[in-house]
Order: sequence, then C-alpha cells, then structure tokens
Amino acid sequence: MSATLPAKSGPPAAPALSRHVLAVVGVVVLGSFMTVLDMTIVNVALGHLSRSFDAPLSVIQWTVTGYSLALATVIPVSAWAVGRFGAKRVFLTAVALFTLGSGLTGLAWNAGSLITFRVLQGLGGGMIMPVAMTVVLRAAPPERKGTMMGILGIPVLIGPMTGPVLGGVLTDSLSWRWIFFVNVPVGALTLLLGARVLRGPADEGRTRRPLDVPGLLMLSPGLAALLYGLTMGGEHGGFGAAEVIVPVVAGAVLVAAFAARALRTRHPLLDPRLLARPSFGRAVAAMVPFSAAYFGSMVLVPLYWQQERGLSATEAGLLMAPQFLFSGTVMQISSRISDRVAPRTIVVPGVLVAVGGFAAFALQAGPDTPYWRLVASLALMGTGVGMTNMPVMASATRGLADGEVAAGSTALNIILQVAAAVGTALTALLLTATDGFRTTLVCGAGLMALSLAGAVRLSGRRP
Repeated sequence: MSATLPAKSGPPAAPALSRHVLAVVGVVVLGSFMTVLDMTIVNVALGHLSRSFDAPLSVIQWTVTGYSLALATVIPVSAWAVGRFGAKRVFLTAVALFTLGSGLTGLAWNAGSLITFRVLQGLGGGMIMPVAMTVVLRAAPPERKGTMMGILGIPVLIGPMTGPVLGGVLTDSLSWRWIFFVNVPVGALTLLLGARVLRGPADEGRTRRPLDVPGLLMLSPGLAALLYGLTMGGEHGGFGAAEVIVPVVAGAVLVAAFAARALRTRHPLLDPRLLARPSFGRAVAAMVPFSAAYFGSMVLVPLYWQQERGLSATEAGLLMAPQFLFSGTVMQISSRISDRVAPRTIVVPGVLVAVGGFAAFALQAGPDTPYWRLVASLALMGTGVGMTNMPVMASATRGLADGEVAAGSTALNIILQVAAAVGTALTALLLTATDGFRTTLVCGAGLMALSLAGAVRLSGRRP
C-alpha cells in the first residue's frame, strides 16, 4: 500500500513580467540614466569651462548649483502634473526639455548662457526620476515591485561611477561641449521609444485635482533655499556665514509652513500624512540617515584618494568601481528577494554589512594602507548598500494605492534630495572642523548606523 505525500507549500511564484512591462522599464531607465549621469559628468570639466569662458570657478560652479536647485524646484509639482496630464505626457515633456537643454548648453557662448541652459536642463531633469518611478510602480504587479525598483535603481548606481570617467574622456579627447551633446541622441531615442511603449492618458486612470498654488509657492522656493544654504555651508565648511544661515532658515520655515498648511487643505501639493503610514514612515526613517551617509561618502572617499593618496580623478574612480559593481549586482538579487521575504529580514543585515564596510574603510584610511584592503572594505560597503537601498524604497511604496503612487514617488525623491544635501554638507563641515579624513569617515559610518533604528521597525511580514 502506498501513500501520497502532500506537496510542500510555499509562497506563490510571482507572475512573470510581460514584454510590454520590460519595454516600459527600459525606456524609463534610459531616461533616468541621463539625469543621474549629468549630475556628475560636469564636475571634471569645471576647469575647462572656466578657461573657455574666462570666468572664475565661483561663477562656473553655478552650472552645478543651478542644475541642482532647478531639480529641487520642479520635483514638488511632479505628482500634480501626473494627475493632471498623465504620466506619459509629463515624462516625455520632461525628457524633451532635458534634451533641448542639453543641446543648448553644448552650444553656450558665455558663462551666463551656460548657466541658463543648465537650469533649463534641471527643470526637465527634476521631473524625470519621480515620474519614472510612478510609471514603473504602476506597470508592475504588486508581487514584483521589489524587482522593478531594483531595475530602476541601476542608473543611480552606474551614473556616479560613469559620469566622472566619461566626462574626463570626452573633455580631453573632444571638447567640453560633448559632455552635453552626448545626451541628445539618448534623449531622442528615449522620446521615440517612450512614444511607442508608454501608456497614454486614457489608460492611466488620472485623478484631476486643482493645483495647490500657495503650497507650490512655499515648497519649491523653500526646498531650493534649503538646498542652496546646505550647499553653501558645505563649501564654506561651516554654517556661521549669513549667506548660509539666511537661506537655510528661510527654506526650513517655508517647508514647515507648507507642511502645516498641507495638513489642513483638501488638495495639498503633497500630503505629509503619508509619513504617518507605518510602511512609508518607517522606511523613510531608515532611508534618511543611510542616504545622507552614503552620499556624503561619495564626496569624501574620492577626496581621500586624491588628496591623501595623490591619485588622479580617473584612478580614484577606478578604485571605487568594485564598490558600485558589488552594489549593483547585489541590488538586483536583493530586490527580487524582497518580493518574497519581509523587508526587515533583508534590510537589517544590509545596514549592518554596509556600516561594517564603511567602518573598516574609515579605521584603515591612512597614507600607506594597502589599496586592496581599502577596496575590499568599499566592496563590502557596496554589498550592504545593494541589500538596503531598493528594498527600503520598495517597502515604502508597497502600501500605496494606485492614486497615491505619484505623490509617494515625489515625496521620496524630495526626501532623498534633502538627505543627500545634508550628508554632503555635514561631510564638508566635519572635514574642515576635525583632524582629517579618518575622523570624518568614522562619523559617516556612525551616521549610517543610525538607520538601524528605522530598519528594525520595518514590517516583519512577507509582502
């Protein structure tokens, strides 16, 4: 007599992604890559730009600052624009504006026109990432949101590594103009493919609501002032100067006034009540210190390679390549795993691994430490970053209804912008106020460790 053993049960297999969904992801990743790349590709050409236009570096630096401020100014309106005009129209318009700005920047004839066209680039680029996230999250089945966020995160990891190297090659081999012209064919291809594969307004279930003009007039200038002040504080190595204190305080007051008003108005530009959602608020609590420390390290580690070890920008970029390689590879694995396991299960170990790698690099950083030990520490940190970033983002957005996705994506992008600015400013301040790189690096690792407080409070249930 034989008995039939019951089949083992497990979590149901996630549905396969259709060709259309994969095509949609490919388009938005292509568009997103341009904007992320453009945030770092210009940095290596600032000296060339200064000489070409016979302008001081303090003026040319506004090609970077103006771009960043334009990004911050336009991001808050993204959610409303998606609801009013549809994600496809907004995404393609943003890409077209960014591409046009890129071409015009490459044709700039003086420092004033260069900065003006960079701002135009930023106005288009600011909408691309939040709208891309909205498109991806709406296209993905709920069971595959982690996977989709992992794919969307590829530009964020590849861009910072590719930008300085590509910028140096184009500037040295051709001309500084090509660091902007390179976006034109990529933008044109994104527009062509996006027009074919993205869903039109009739398929998006748009929610029309009035534009919160008072909220926009508070939040956009407030964010721009806050980020400007933090940037100036980083450059000055302190927050005592009036040109730092005034914009920081004014920006903080405007953002606080926006939040207070948004809690009372019927159709706020962004709803701060999202932070009261357990899944969203706890993910943000983990994401803010982690992102601030990570973006601070993106400034600090290259400076260590160049100033402490005497390496070139290209050599510094190559030594950081293993970190990005490990981070990108692990991110694709962890994002898929996050569709099947509780967020806390993967994020807490990820934070511990990232902090361990960061601390190992910090404690070894010196003038004579073998390179392989430092690179191995950064690779360990990259592994932890890959385990943490996108699973946290997926956890934040998983509980959002379809009509809340645009607002949630916009809020996350704003929070990331502010966290990055705070991390960069704190890094510069500590580097000036302390006795060198090691102390500042140790403080950065400590800041990253604070994200454990939010990580341990993430959901312990499977999606």
